[in-house]
Amino acid sequence: MRGQTADPTDVDVTYEGSRREIATDTGILRYHEAGDGPPLLLLHGSGIGVSGWRNYRDNLDTFARHFHCYVLEFPGFGISDPVDGNPVITAASSVTRFMDALDIESAAIIGNSMGGVVGANVAMEHPERVGKLVTIGGVGPNIFSQSPSEGSRLLRDFADDPSREKLIRWLECMVYDPAVVTEERIDESWAIANAPQSHRTLAAVHGSAALAARQLMLTDSSRPPYWSMMHKIQCPTLFTWGLDDRQCPPDMPLVPLRLVPHAELHIFPNCGHWVMVEAKEAFERVTLEFLLR
Repeated sequence: MRGQTADPTDVDVTYEGSRREIATDTGILRYHEAGDGPPLLLLHGSGIGVSGWRNYRDNLDTFARHFHCYVLEFPGFGISDPVDGNPVITAASSVTRFMDALDIESAAIIGNSMGGVVGANVAMEHPERVGKLVTIGGVGPNIFSQSPSEGSRLLRDFADDPSREKLIRWLECMVYDPAVVTEERIDESWAIANAPQSHRTLAAVHGSAALAARQLMLTDSSRPPYWSMMHKIQCPTLFTWGLDDRQCPPDMPLVPLRLVPHAELHIFPNCGHWVMVEAKEAFERVTLEFLLR
């Protein structure tokens, strides 16, 4: 099955008909598709009630004017078929599975938060598959800021014992302007966060046990953190960041910026973790200039 349209009753009405699905050797991957031109993969983050569509629906039209865009839904987040294993690792493998299934030899990648980490891992492990890489927060170590961050602690609290109030606290932490957190956004996130598979994946990434395991890995010299190997990324790379990011504070990209040979950093003022939402026009302008350069 190649590029089949999913059940139209299960498609976001704001972009009716854009959602597709394709069978791979490890389950069905679902995605949104738009535009024409060189391939561009858009990879989502790992927060509460997230999906590729919710991350990028307001940016898709702009990028689709220049690129053949694929907004991939990672396994385990309630849309693509779940697979066993660590959600970050299975997300990275799903990218190459997806590209193989659609005969995409190489593509530019935009990755938000965890999606940026996934894109970086793909670029390190399969450098021939990634032409350019854009990350939105997410990558790198906390140098001066507290670890885990305020946003990560709020994610942990929700993953351990979910409630609508905890969801709202986390959403407000994601942005500089609290007006971005509308009732519609809250309801939308709450609906998908309640899906059993979505919550299991959230707990596997952000629950207390997952956070403790990550902190332990930082002291394990036999398993270097992914960011320490980012010198392997050979493609041109743009790190984008919100100056007021409380999920991934803006000291995090300083190490990757030194390690990645062809890297640059753009920081947006008055902006939290959701750069593509709060700094929409500026983010699109900066990213397009980089991708089309």
